[in-house]
Amino acid sequence: MSLFRHALVIGKFYPPHAGHHFLIRSAADAAECVTVVVMAADAETMSLDDRVRWIREVWQGEAHVRVVGTVDNIPIDYEDPDIWDGHVALMREALRPGETVDAVFSSEDYGHELARRFDAAPVVLDVDRATFPVSGTKVRADPAAYWADLEPAVRAWLVRRVVVLGAESTGTTTLSRDLARAMRARGGVHALTGWVAEYGRELTAAKLAVARGKAAMAGAELPTVDQLEWDGRDFALVRKRQAEAEERAARAGGPVLVCDTDLLATAVWEERYCGGTTVETWAAAEAQVPRALYVLTSHEGVAFEDDGLRDGEHLREWMTGRFREVLIASGQRWIEVRGDREERVAAVLREIG
Repeated sequence: MSLFRHALVIGKFYPPHAGHHFLIRSAADAAECVTVVVMAADAETMSLDDRVRWIREVWQGEAHVRVVGTVDNIPIDYEDPDIWDGHVALMREALRPGETVDAVFSSEDYGHELARRFDAAPVVLDVDRATFPVSGTKVRADPAAYWADLEPAVRAWLVRRVVVLGAESTGTTTLSRDLARAMRARGGVHALTGWVAEYGRELTAAKLAVARGKAAMAGAELPTVDQLEWDGRDFALVRKRQAEAEERAARAGGPVLVCDTDLLATAVWEERYCGGTTVETWAAAEAQVPRALYVLTSHEGVAFEDDGLRDGEHLREWMTGRFREVLIASGQRWIEVRGDREERVAAVLREIG
């Protein structure tokens, strides 16, 4: 039987972690309904919408838990009654009209005063962080140290994404795999380091197999890869599949994610195969989560190997130059690597730290 009718949980949830979910879970188990109010300032690096979405994802299966957000740019001063009034007014605005609270769940010393202002029971848990020794400040300072305390959606936001891109047969896949392997060798949470494959290559193999199957049925000559036709629908599919694969890996992996291409690279490949890049492709590339590092594999000193899915060596110099232009214009951090496999991996690891 529920002890309370309506419990209130408030916080910045910057970001939400295991300690926050312990608080919400305690309220959910003790009350008929729970309102979680996420209070975020405009100056903070994680958006209010993201924080609300992250918490809702965890509690979506419990209908009696409601998560709402409010912008709170009022300073913190527990000694100032006017500032207290301002914060509490925002909390009340987040409640439904006429809704009252009979319990306030908190893990902070201010929980007693907050409960008094709602004329509610103060339920103060784990103030000394003995049960869950984690805080939002600690997570922001060193996410890897508290990776186990974070839900998949928060991990996906915090993960450092390293993207390897380059022209055909310049070692992008080899380098990305080597990097993921090197990160896993560090152990701990880094043993979870994910690797995202290039969907465009998968689609190329599938398109070629389909084209050859149709040709065989018609008794025609089997086509080669350079005879495949590409259009905007193909690249819309590449964008969709590539983004989905990256998100899955970001949620499941460790603090670093290694990607063998991404949507920025897809924009360049669309330009190559379709003669131009659509507005939708550029928009998708610009909307990606910021990358920790882009790594461009130089074609110089790398022998061209035709595996049956490549256009030809003559395109590599142009592609490398075009990737440089796009990376410079992106404003994101990037390096270009040369040398053998060990030298390339070492160069990237120095940048990652």
